[in-house]
Amino acid sequence: MSGIALAAASASGAVLLAAGVVLGRLTARRGARSADLDLGTPVERATFHTLHTASLAAPPLRAGLTEETARKAARPLRSLLGTEALCLTDGSAVLAWDGPGEAHHHADVPELAAATLETGRSRSVPTDCADPGCALRWAVTAPLTGEEGVLGALVAYGPRESAVLVRAATEVARWVSVQLELAELDRSRTRMVEAEIRALRAQISPHFIFNSLAAIASFVRTDPERARDLLLEFADFTRYSFRRHGDFATLADELRAIEQYLALAGARFGDRLKVTLQIAPEVLPVALPFLCLQPLVENAVKHGLQDRERGCRVTIAARDAGSEAVVTVEDDGVGMDPERLRAVLRGEHPGGSGIGLSNVDERLRQVYGAEHGLVIETGVGAGMKVTARFPKYRPGVHPSPTR
Repeated sequence: MSGIALAAASASGAVLLAAGVVLGRLTARRGARSADLDLGTPVERATFHTLHTASLAAPPLRAGLTEETARKAARPLRSLLGTEALCLTDGSAVLAWDGPGEAHHHADVPELAAATLETGRSRSVPTDCADPGCALRWAVTAPLTGEEGVLGALVAYGPRESAVLVRAATEVARWVSVQLELAELDRSRTRMVEAEIRALRAQISPHFIFNSLAAIASFVRTDPERARDLLLEFADFTRYSFRRHGDFATLADELRAIEQYLALAGARFGDRLKVTLQIAPEVLPVALPFLCLQPLVENAVKHGLQDRERGCRVTIAARDAGSEAVVTVEDDGVGMDPERLRAVLRGEHPGGSGIGLSNVDERLRQVYGAEHGLVIETGVGAGMKVTARFPKYRPGVHPSPTR
């Protein structure tokens, strides 16, 4: 991410420099008409215009390079460069055109852009237009790149050969490329989160489903009514865990799934498992990443009962902490060596243990930032306490309206 951020800063600065040169002359001509208003110097006005125009082009580009996003971005990019016409291409075809001359220049674009697509370098070439009234006499092609190489080209048209246009078009193309790289990063992050959720589901399905069904089967003859209730809990829990929509859930929904999980675990372990819930009602509507608490509870049950015949107590608490909801999951079990815990959080899973902890920790850091990773207190024979903090008001989180 730091490399992309550095590229974004560099490209933005270059865009200001290049586009400022192009736009400075325009604003200077308008200076006389606005002398009675304090609108800043020509350079300040050019900088504001550049930033505003770039802000119009950025949102569609952050969705990737498609015909629709190119169409929305082409006009602001043309305004940014101040060219007679501009078009955006992918690797094989024109995606969008803004300005005059499309009727008799459109077919020539693939040939103009071919060398740039192949070499990844900007070019300035004459259009050889046969129409004496056409202002598109010279074309600059600049590459649009992403993580996988050259994705397309930006083609800017002018009335004559211009070194300024070459530099400006190249820098604007670099800025566009940064937006496309950020779009790829967003898609990559989304795929990563989806993969992590699939990994959690895969972790749930093998041993938990088998053990739950075995526990339910043990009650079929001795207590049919309880077996029926457990089957309903099992159906609701698996339906929630394997749902296919939404990256977030409310704390209330997550706690309901945890109650179902604990009901099934209780059927298996009986009196050995004791659970205490301490939930502040005001945090129940808070949104948090889907399926991020159940793995913490499962970890507490697993390690709390490991090598212990007398059983264990698991305490789940959720409290209001101003701008955050704080959730803790604590057990009085065997605990873990801190050095081993650090290895688990680094993604190293000795014997396949700790997958849930590292998965949830990574997801929270991705969604909320590094400062919101799990805080874990543990020691050999000292049990384990896991604390997670969830900001109440984030994109996708809808606080209750005030009355």
